[in-house]
Amino acid sequence: MKVAVLGAGAGGAASVAELTQAGHDVHFWARSAETLEPHVRLGGVAYEGKLGEGIARPARITTDLKAAIDGVDVAVVVLPTFSHSAIASALAAAGWPSGKLVVLNPGHTGGALEFAETFSRSGRAAPPVVEFSTLTYVARKYRPDGVTVSGRAKKLKAAALNGGADALEIAGQLYSGLTPVADVIASDLSNVNMVLHPPGAVLAAAWVEATGGDFTFYVDAMTPGVARVMKQLDEERLAVARAFGHDLPNLIEEMKLLGTVEADVTDTGDFRAAIAGGEANKRIKGPDSLEYRYYKEDFGHGLLPFLEFARIAGVDVPVAGALYGLAQIAVGTDYRKGGRTAEAMGIAGMSKAQVIEKVRAR
Repeated sequence: MKVAVLGAGAGGAASVAELTQAGHDVHFWARSAETLEPHVRLGGVAYEGKLGEGIARPARITTDLKAAIDGVDVAVVVLPTFSHSAIASALAAAGWPSGKLVVLNPGHTGGALEFAETFSRSGRAAPPVVEFSTLTYVARKYRPDGVTVSGRAKKLKAAALNGGADALEIAGQLYSGLTPVADVIASDLSNVNMVLHPPGAVLAAAWVEATGGDFTFYVDAMTPGVARVMKQLDEERLAVARAFGHDLPNLIEEMKLLGTVEADVTDTGDFRAAIAGGEANKRIKGPDSLEYRYYKEDFGHGLLPFLEFARIAGVDVPVAGALYGLAQIAVGTDYRKGGRTAEAMGIAGMSKAQVIEKVRAR
């Protein structure tokens, strides 16, 4: 298959490695020439870890979006969540066909809805969009031309907006281990980062600013108090999911499926022990500032859309609301400005039944 991988961060680099290994014809795009230049010099992406070791050599490396999507079958968006709207506009302007699949790896919370809404504002019908609940990889770029992959999701929730089973089948040909769910609300509310990051990000904010992130986020910062807040936030997530007709696993069960909590964990109610004991995440450092992606992504594009879904469903979510409000004060920002609001997702003014109808239409 011919695939355009859009994004040259750790997830994009890992996707180039995996998809190239699998024999796909890959085009590698990023907006920044500075980011791509080390890959151009190397002729590809150096990789190590769970995907093996080597250099993946895509057929094309470019900052030209039209060139990147020329002749490809699928566009795989592996960008920060806050870039989904911008890339939807850019793809529409570059002439992406309404019938060709876009895969959001990941969509996080509300990604497919926001992408489709933004694309449709170009005056053309939105393409089929498959979103993954979280990124396929635990990965970091420790060198400018390469990626270290410390984890690869074993089972990953995926849902299609507009494309149905055919879209999911194509996405499954690119990424193994996909678990289709009924609709994008189910995949949105399976976004583990929406629960995993905000409690620690808020409660360890002083530590972040004082140390510049010189602590392990999933071990040192996973204190009993943080774990208790996280567990309450997760219960709110599950309540909103039930209101939309979905019975989802709790956070620890979800992370076991992904492989970021060890398979032999039996006490899925002990959030602290389960998360701190996960091999894939245990060496990851804390955010180096309040500009880090945990603050930029997981509030305005995680908790904000979650709060919108909760409001539509009529479910009270006081912990989510408190964390969201405190983060806005600590960071000094209004996440609604440029954030994933109901308006951005195209569901403003809708009832719960109308939202369900929208995401299940084929």
